[in-house]
Amino acid sequence: KIPFWEGQSYGVIPPGTKINSKGKEVPHGTRLYSIASSRYGDDFDGQTASLCVRRAVYVDPETGKEDPAKKGLCSNFLCDATPGTEISMTGPTGKVLLLPADANAPLICVATGTGIAPFRSFWRRCFIENVPSYKFTGLFWLFMGVANSDAKLYDEELQAIAKAYPGQFRLDYALSREQNNRKGGKMYIQDKVEEYADEIFDLLDNGAHMYFCGLKGMMPGIQDMLERVAKEKGLNYEEWVEGLKHKNQWHVEVY
Repeated sequence: KIPFWEGQSYGVIPPGTKINSKGKEVPHGTRLYSIASSRYGDDFDGQTASLCVRRAVYVDPETGKEDPAKKGLCSNFLCDATPGTEISMTGPTGKVLLLPADANAPLICVATGTGIAPFRSFWRRCFIENVPSYKFTGLFWLFMGVANSDAKLYDEELQAIAKAYPGQFRLDYALSREQNNRKGGKMYIQDKVEEYADEIFDLLDNGAHMYFCGLKGMMPGIQDMLERVAKEKGLNYEEWVEGLKHKNQWHVEVY
């Protein structure tokens, strides 16, 4: 009943109420979650949609134990939900992460953690769906940053696409606890992207779209790295990014 496009989010309203700043009892606010399915859903029936949710828990720094009083209200509600649980939803919302109209434009997607969700909707649209009205002919390049190998999300799906579309799909992981960057430090997402900076700048010059999704803490490191590379190339970073934004090639949704 709430159709969506790839890159959009659903709002979820957790049950219960809270006391607001004016001392009034009000419903909990809406939490937004990126949709991880293509518009037809995982069953391609137009009746399903997936979210990718991590439980938010708070660990007391002094005791080292989880404090259930401070756990994420909505993420735990969703993770504890069983078939039949009623969930109040709003949406869809969002136009920042939509796919370009040009099905041949290269897509460079940079994700950390559950920020992979909208990109799953992309790769299912591009490679797993088979609809006459949309045929993706460009390059899809995914950079995924997680701590270690067991935190890779949807890896089986990704490996299957990499095998089936070797000329069109590229996948690079940044595993901060398992890999080292060129300087011998931990491999963060910006370090992995930097390894291919020349290629990425060329692709963007030729109309590629670059997407970022994940925790907002991912962006300063990425921006510093891109600014450094831009400077090496004799570009003014601010003007370069503004140019990409002006052409709608630059898409950032962080939380």
